[in-house]
Amino acid sequence: MGNHHHGHGHGHDHHDTDALPALLDLDAEVLHAYLKDLTDQVHELTGGAPRRILDLGCGTGTGTLALAERFPEAELIAVDLSPEMLQRLRDSAARAGVADRIRTVRADLDEGWPDVDGVDLVWASASLHHVADPDRVLACVFAAIRSGGHLAVAEMASMPRFLPDDVGGGLEDRLHAALATRHAEEMPHRGEDWGPRLRKAGFTVQASQDVTIELTAPLPAGAARYAQATLTRLRSGLEDQIGADDQATLRLLLDGDGPGSLLHRGDLLVRAERSTWLCRRP
Repeated sequence: MGNHHHGHGHGHDHHDTDALPALLDLDAEVLHAYLKDLTDQVHELTGGAPRRILDLGCGTGTGTLALAERFPEAELIAVDLSPEMLQRLRDSAARAGVADRIRTVRADLDEGWPDVDGVDLVWASASLHHVADPDRVLACVFAAIRSGGHLAVAEMASMPRFLPDDVGGGLEDRLHAALATRHAEEMPHRGEDWGPRLRKAGFTVQASQDVTIELTAPLPAGAARYAQATLTRLRSGLEDQIGADDQATLRLLLDGDGPGSLLHRGDLLVRAERSTWLCRRP
């Protein structure tokens, strides 16, 4: 998942980098069922056969660790631009007892392909939309995968939502609209259908789906913190586009400790949209 940051092996700069690792981990924690279902699909597609797996844009490594659990015989290579993210993954891998199976590689995909090839499976979760030239990167991915190997691509359609529609008179709608405008300028590949690019690169798309995740009470334990981290990041990144009334509502939601605070509300939900493409290299 998971996962939307400059550390995905490329060079985009974003706000709130220090808070991003916690957000990525919360995404995986709260949407654990989605991540498990996706790794199960990949396991079924590949027959559990991959012995060398590349996580392209690993972030904090939640996908890497999920793959390590699902493919217990596999060696994993985790690529990211951020040294801090890679260290976080190494620490998590040590705690999980799988550090001997995970190798980390620091690389910027916009600068060139890392020295990694001969892999059976590439996992690219929320990373391809960041690269400047996705066709070039996908050609490199194709070359790195052994004949008969697989590629799993997962992307977010948008940031998750948490608030009832009446909070702030549609506050979340306005935040998401502003974010979509910014993404259209900064990350034009976000939200696109990757099927044509994958086929152009030479892959056979074996399965694709759009997944809508809707969680209601009782929510997972980390849901309120996930909402807080997500809306904090939106506020920081869109600060110059948020009006005074919306700023006041966000302060109530994020900064206070009263009943209106996200950490104490009983009406939160989690709505997320993800798209996946499971592919094979002929």
